[in-house]
Amino acid sequence: MSDSNKQDIDSHFLEPFLDSLWLESGLSKNTVEAYRRDLLGFATWLVQFDVDLVSATRNDILRYQSERMRDGRKVRSEARLLSSLRRFYRYLCREDIRESDPTVLIESPRLGKPLPSSLTEDEVEALLAQPDINVAIGLRDRTMLEVLYATGLRVSELVGLTFEQLNMRQGLIRCIGKGNKERLVPLGEISLDLLQQYLVESRPALLNGRISDDLFPTNRGKAMTRQAFWYLIKRYAKQAMIEKHLSPHTLRHAFATHLLNHGADLRVVQLLLGHSDLSTTQIYTHVAKERLKNIHEQHHPRG
Repeated sequence: MSDSNKQDIDSHFLEPFLDSLWLESGLSKNTVEAYRRDLLGFATWLVQFDVDLVSATRNDILRYQSERMRDGRKVRSEARLLSSLRRFYRYLCREDIRESDPTVLIESPRLGKPLPSSLTEDEVEALLAQPDINVAIGLRDRTMLEVLYATGLRVSELVGLTFEQLNMRQGLIRCIGKGNKERLVPLGEISLDLLQQYLVESRPALLNGRISDDLFPTNRGKAMTRQAFWYLIKRYAKQAMIEKHLSPHTLRHAFATHLLNHGADLRVVQLLLGHSDLSTTQIYTHVAKERLKNIHEQHHPRG
């Protein structure tokens, strides 16, 4: 079979598959294009063996993976490739184009969990000191940062807080997390003091007579978006001359890591973070251990 005929066969089945990803699965255009690149790359490689994409075997896939790994491809890239192939061959089986799925007995590459980026306690202090609390917006921003660090909330949980979730008398926030799960999180003295000041001085000025249930509205009286608050974190980090890679969860990571550094029980941290599985929380023990190791190397005479 000529190369052009193989490509015609591949295209004949590939395009309907990609259309189904977009229409049925609701995947983004960029994700669908990534599937296209993965599958066309495999199809092009198969040409040398006089095999088309539709009829490729398990051994073909394993050889292709092996060659890519020798060329230095990253594990995450290989995991995405296998995901693309799996969805394609399942689609062919579902449409009765193939009888069997060649990816069934192929194990996914093991992806090591990356350690979350965090900040030292000094860096957190520098970050929190950046907003100007003498102006309404600055006091709001400082309060939000303090609450975020004091509670370990997700940014989406923070910007979504309403008045009814706040209990100033008991010093608690009733948080609605992932899966609509509810948890109670203590605020701490500093964040409570700032909240009190913010509610009296800053929030009324931001609302300017408007009514809102949102705890931290913008100066337009609307709820702040996750993206807008992430922009604020980056701006204040730049002012504090923090050059580490930051994510929207940086203060959440710092909250968990610093609690463990100061002796908190892992299960308590799990409850505060709202993790359903303790294994998700255990990654922070690695961060804490890494910090202890660095301190030992820096300060011990035999380090």
